[in-house]
Amino acid sequence: MLGTVKVSGIRFHAFHGLTKLERQIGVRYRIDVEMDTDIATPARTDEIADAIDYRGVHELVVRIGRGNSFRLIETLVARIAHELLAAYPASRVRVSVDKETPVLDGMVDSVGVEVTLNREEL
Repeated sequence: MLGTVKVSGIRFHAFHGLTKLERQIGVRYRIDVEMDTDIATPARTDEIADAIDYRGVHELVVRIGRGNSFRLIETLVARIAHELLAAYPASRVRVSVDKETPVLDGMVDSVGVEVTLNREEL
């Protein structure tokens, strides 16, 4: 039975960006994760050991997001997607990264990048 595990609205302050200002004072990020996986076993056993643990997904995303300083959102989103597939038995992950109130010449709520990565692409 194919299912999608979702962890939405992971938020943290981090220091990614092209400008020195972004890398010094940082901005707020929002990450959404969807992981396609077989949920038949966890549905039957009702055991977290058989499922993708939301807490672990959250911890991995925050560790990557706060523990690094990338120039591009593309680098951040790709790193998260690759590490999620390496850590969990998902067939595909979709990760969306939004940088809230980016440093731009004008008013913008956010900018972002979304990626879909299949296990075969690892």
